[in-house]
Amino acid sequence: MYRERPSKVWSLICVSLYVAGVAWMGVDSLPEDLGPWLAVSALFLLLLLAFTSVPVSKYFYNRIDLDHTTLRVGRERFALTDLDPASVTAALHRAQQPPGRPFAAANTAHWAGQRPPRLVGGGWAVPMGMDSVTIATRRGEGLSVPSRDPEAFLTALASALTLQHQA
Repeated sequence: MYRERPSKVWSLICVSLYVAGVAWMGVDSLPEDLGPWLAVSALFLLLLLAFTSVPVSKYFYNRIDLDHTTLRVGRERFALTDLDPASVTAALHRAQQPPGRPFAAANTAHWAGQRPPRLVGGGWAVPMGMDSVTIATRRGEGLSVPSRDPEAFLTALASALTLQHQA
């Protein structure tokens, strides 16, 4: 029903530049300077890892897959029957409000005095460029879901919960 995956453009650009740079160095130095070429290639590989670690992390921890029975965020799965439809409706209503204050601040304000919502997916924090959507389970546990498009995610989740309830 709904999929949200981080873009791979940055990673492809970085890997392409690395391969082009290593190949260009290899054309000028191989086969007589194999040792220095390998050493410089390894150093540039460390630089490549630094530039691609966040996009790779976003891919593993912040992807969202929603079908008719399950919500999967990163490494975690939730049955739609375990989610509170009223919290999804309330979060969707907050997402559709005109921009007066940041969405994340308005989204977590109603959890004041309670245990803070748990960030799902397996990441350490909500990455830059994403907002946190806070919903609840039927047991009252708050779940904070990172999303690039909170309104589209909550609309799809609300319709999935409606279909689940009708079945």
